[in-house]
Amino acid sequence: MALRTILVKGDPALGKVCRPVDKFDHRLHILLDDLKETLAQAKGVGLAAPQVGILRRAVIVVNENDEMMELVNPVIIHQEGEQDGFEGCLSVPNLYGQVKRPMKVRVRAQDRNGEVFEVEGEEIVARCFCHELEHLDGHLFVEHTDHLYTGEELDAMMEDQEEQA
Repeated sequence: MALRTILVKGDPALGKVCRPVDKFDHRLHILLDDLKETLAQAKGVGLAAPQVGILRRAVIVVNENDEMMELVNPVIIHQEGEQDGFEGCLSVPNLYGQVKRPMKVRVRAQDRNGEVFEVEGEEIVARCFCHELEHLDGHLFVEHTDHLYTGEELDAMMEDQEEQA
């Protein structure tokens, strides 16, 4: 396993549509392992292959039990409800925006061996599914928000909300 460099906004690879994975081999396994190691090191909740310069449809999402899920060729097959919350991205460091996402999302994907499965997530996991799958089509969360906040601005806003509650 190896740490990969996370690309940042402005890198052309982040704007490209990824190709489906059609070989479930040792190279895919290395990519998935590297994505997990890179995500753990970055202390994030999701990472997509294009964020490390690999234009393949593979993502890692951390679920509500802090387990890393490998999703190859993922597709959202159902979504319901709505949530509005702040989002950040490892490829847009230290900037956050308010984004509307579904409250509940069901994804069909393949595992590292090509077996098809379905998984469902709510709240932060649903948000993460949507966010990471958008990377596979060359999109960033900043397309969904009209204002970006720094970490300091976000912390100050959260403190103000706590004081008012």
